Amino acid sequence: MQTIPLSPVLIRGALDLERTAHGLLPHRLPARARAQCADPQLRMAESQPSGVRLALRTRATTVELDTLPTKRVYTGAPSRPDGVYDLLVDGRPAGSATVTGGDTLTIDMRTGSVEHRPGPVGTVRFTGLSDAVKDVEIWLPHNETTELVALRADAPVEAVPDAGRRVWLHHGSSISHGSDAASPTTTWPALAASLGGVELINLGLGGSALLDPFTARALRDTPADVISVKVGINLVNADLMRLRAFGPAVHGFLDTVRDGHPDTPLLVVSPILCPLHEDTPGPSAPDLSALSEGRLRFRATGDPAEKAAGKLTLGVIREELARIVRERAAEDPHLSLLDGRELYGEADFGELPLPDGLHPDAATHRRIGERFAALAFGAGGPFADRAS
Repeated sequence: MQTIPLSPVLIRGALDLERTAHGLLPHRLPARARAQCADPQLRMAESQPSGVRLALRTRATTVELDTLPTKRVYTGAPSRPDGVYDLLVDGRPAGSATVTGGDTLTIDMRTGSVEHRPGPVGTVRFTGLSDAVKDVEIWLPHNETTELVALRADAPVEAVPDAGRRVWLHHGSSISHGSDAASPTTTWPALAASLGGVELINLGLGGSALLDPFTARALRDTPADVISVKVGINLVNADLMRLRAFGPAVHGFLDTVRDGHPDTPLLVVSPILCPLHEDTPGPSAPDLSALSEGRLRFRATGDPAEKAAGKLTLGVIREELARIVRERAAEDPHLSLLDGRELYGEADFGELPLPDGLHPDAATHRRIGERFAALAFGAGGPFADRAS
């Protein structure tokens, strides 16, 4: 086995790579953005490598990757499964694996306390590959912070050449991050990217799609051919702002993105259906009665009457986003809106309810990904490839 240097040219989907004592830590926000916000939820979310993958061209029949994952344990909640590494060979699924060990974060949602316990490096190993020249992708766990420690193969490795595919840059909440998807290639953005034939950069940030200016600047400064921004649910469940602040914040966010991408197709996506917050403001909170039974569920703690004082609900946000996009589109022909209920609406909720009240399960991720691909990348969609 040969040790392969962990070169940035082998890593796709990250906006920054931090040198650590162990190796490389992929980040999905640049260092300057991270320096402007010390929120631990954001720090955890952006360091979880949703959409980040190693892309190798090689004849190797065996590839090994040493990593140091950070696993989360929620006090009183069911144990979380180990993060999944997905293998693609020439774009087709070719296996999955997990890594044991790693650091552990124990989070008590009742008190907000966090305990960090260090653990050992682990290894993910893929064997039995063809000895022909092939493109190998290892998609990192979308929901585990993952330090890359060492890469080995039984044949030389080089970077996969640019295939000329368009780059799709997407920003959203934990639903875009991957929430309860089964694996990194089956989050809805990864599925939509595969169906749409594009390269994904996923800035879905669990709990952190909050119209932050530093996130807008990251979108502004990242080369892309098509861009989407899915916003709403985090603003409600964090109870972060009122209607008076929301509209100008959306305008400012879009203005910043447009500073770097004046003519790029830009799709604003409103929230998918979430009955918890359709007409009831946040904040969201863990349902402690469910937690005492070993189940993780959320509840809305606001009062529908508070809408009159400007508190946000998903219904209010959809109306405001529709107004903003309609008015801006008069001068911005490349701006469009997708109502999130076209991706997941009332009929879908009846068939595939949100298990914890907020997040879609694996089957729902597939449905959302397929619908987004058809609506955005399909014929007549805002991201349809006009050059093909």
